[in-house]
Amino acid sequence: MAANVLLGVNQGLAWSMTVNMKIDLVGPRNRGLAMGLNEAAGYMAVGATALATGYLAAAYGLRPVPELIGVAYAAAGLALSVLVIRDTAAHVAAETATYPGPGQEAAATRPGPGRDTAPTRPGPAPGTAIAPRKPFSMIFLDASWRNRSLRGASQAGLVNNLNDGLTWGVFPLLFASRGLGLAGIGLIKGVYPLLWGAGQLLTGRLADTLGRKPLIVAGMLVQAAAFPAALALPSRPLLAGLASAALLGAGTAMVYPALIAAVADHTHPSWRAQALGAYRFWRDLGYAIGAVIAGLVAGAFGLSAAVVAGGALTLLSGLLAARWIADNHSR
Repeated sequence: MAANVLLGVNQGLAWSMTVNMKIDLVGPRNRGLAMGLNEAAGYMAVGATALATGYLAAAYGLRPVPELIGVAYAAAGLALSVLVIRDTAAHVAAETATYPGPGQEAAATRPGPGRDTAPTRPGPAPGTAIAPRKPFSMIFLDASWRNRSLRGASQAGLVNNLNDGLTWGVFPLLFASRGLGLAGIGLIKGVYPLLWGAGQLLTGRLADTLGRKPLIVAGMLVQAAAFPAALALPSRPLLAGLASAALLGAGTAMVYPALIAAVADHTHPSWRAQALGAYRFWRDLGYAIGAVIAGLVAGAFGLSAAVVAGGALTLLSGLLAARWIADNHSR
């Protein structure tokens, strides 16, 4: 438990700051690409490390050899953060200076279709570098509900990770009940994160060129299709499982970098990091909610019902994203 607490704190600090710093460095036009690279590096490293530690555990036992990789990672990360990485506060200040005054701080706050916040009095002319100050409680409310685009992104992120928690709990049991062995189940669960991680190398750039909203909506619909695919072909569970995993991985790769970039598009640089923190709170809460839903629904109605529930929630989330999110980035 203590080890997991420390790992969770590290995740909240280190990975969150890599997201914020990459967005600071690349500017509005390349946020999708930056997030695709960041998330792909992270999840591909997770997969590679899982393979490496599994091999080492099989060859040398659970302790201490597999844990030495973690020690090496921690030492390398600390050294890089101290010796190589430079703070990006100057980039934020430079970007803030190009924004309009507090009364005109972003397109998401101007009246018009898909916008829900009325403008205040006009502020100073662009270039004055006067940043609007907002308490975190207001930022959290904006990211969670009051701003339609941020609301749409937060719910889509939550449901996206809900899928992950649900599939980890349900799919192994579902395919085992259909006669699939451990090797086949492991292959299905490996395809999903592999496509999720590697696919973001492409989808991040597409989010910059095609727009955030098309990737988000299409990705959620692709994920929704993965659930009925898992229930199809009961006599060929491996084929059904691989098809479902491929759809889940491709859909998640489409939405992951696009959602983070969309949140950045609809926030002011001076409070963007806090809004991203609120978004990632809702997104990562989806893991726990998905696991709870999987247990409750599967326990009461069976494994197939839990799969159907996951598909229905994902489809609804995609429709809400299409209704609420407004594309607001510079191509």
